[in-house]
Amino acid sequence: MSILKKIHNMLNGSPAADVQEQNDEILAAAVLMVEVAAHDGQVSRIEREHILHLLEHKLGLSAAEALELFVEAIATQNDSHHILNFTRKIKDHFDEAGREHIIELMWEVVYADGEEDSYESNLLRRMGGLLYISDKRNGQIKNKVREKAVKK
Repeated sequence: MSILKKIHNMLNGSPAADVQEQNDEILAAAVLMVEVAAHDGQVSRIEREHILHLLEHKLGLSAAEALELFVEAIATQNDSHHILNFTRKIKDHFDEAGREHIIELMWEVVYADGEEDSYESNLLRRMGGLLYISDKRNGQIKNKVREKAVKK
C-alpha cells in the first residue's frame, strides 16, 4: 500500500488497529526526518519549519497534527539510539514508491538549509540501504531534490 493511501485511510477512519499501525509508520517517517535534521546535535529553525511544512503539505496533516507529530518525533528520536527500528517499520509497511517518497522527504530536510554535508550524505545513503532503495535510485532522488532546492 502506498504512503498516500495509508495516510488517506488514516485520516478517513480506518479501523482502530490499522490507524495505530499507520500512526506508528508515519511517526517512524517523522523520526527519520528529525534524525537527519539533528545530525549536528540540534534541529535548526529552518529545518524545524521545513519538516512541519513537509508533514502538512506532503503528508496532508493539519498544522496542529503536524506540530504534535513533530514534538513526538523529537521525543522519540531523543530516546532512541539507533534508526534501525524506524527504518524497519517503514521497510515492512510501505511499498517501493512509499519508501522512495520518505527518502525524498529526508533529502528535502537535508537541503532545507541549502547545504549538504558529508555526514548527511552518509546517513541518507545508509538509510536508503536500510529502506531497500538502491544507491542509484537514492542518488536520482537526491539530485531531483537538490535541483529543486537550487531553483528556490
